[in-house]
Amino acid sequence: MQAPKYQSLKDHVYDYIAQKIQDGTLLPNQKINEAEICKKLDISRTPTREALFQLSSDNLLDYIPRRGFIVKPFEGKEKLNVSQIIGALDALAATLATDNLAEKDIKEMEAIVDKIQNDIIQFDFSEYHKDQYKFHNVYIRQCDNPNLIEMLHSLKNSFIRQSYLSNDNKKLALVLNEVNAEHRKIIEYFKAKDKEKLEAILKYHWRIIDNEML
Repeated sequence: MQAPKYQSLKDHVYDYIAQKIQDGTLLPNQKINEAEICKKLDISRTPTREALFQLSSDNLLDYIPRRGFIVKPFEGKEKLNVSQIIGALDALAATLATDNLAEKDIKEMEAIVDKIQNDIIQFDFSEYHKDQYKFHNVYIRQCDNPNLIEMLHSLKNSFIRQSYLSNDNKKLALVLNEVNAEHRKIIEYFKAKDKEKLEAILKYHWRIIDNEML
């Protein structure tokens, strides 16, 4: 598996491992097999180690001397704390982006919401994760604040993982249907340029995801 053009080897490894954590392939407290990753990606040990330490710095992994790297378990209170921060920052991004959104951005969000509904019907929660991330990214990338975008990206990497792991697919689907209904409301408020309602729903949106899925 070759790194995409223009992406550093370290970033390629980082994205590969982060995705495995987020889609549930790598579980909390699971040890990272460095040799296996090097072989799978056909990458030397140095960029792999650099990526692992970066993942540790970004709170996706824990480094344990003489044991190596393990997927960081996320305790309920810590997750709630992070969700509150994400809600506030995401709401800020939305209000900043409101006047910058074009019709094509609205249509893109509407198409993603329809795709999300199909993900829920099929119990494809890994795909749901990817699509809901894309949904929020449509307006975040239009907020014209690179520092805010970077902060949200880092926080969501450590927060969203483990959110869609459940032994009860039907119960999880019910929760995600409620969440996707909120996505539709968010689009309505963008169309109306109602920054106050956008701020309120996005703070609630991230909190309900956290509480319902623990």
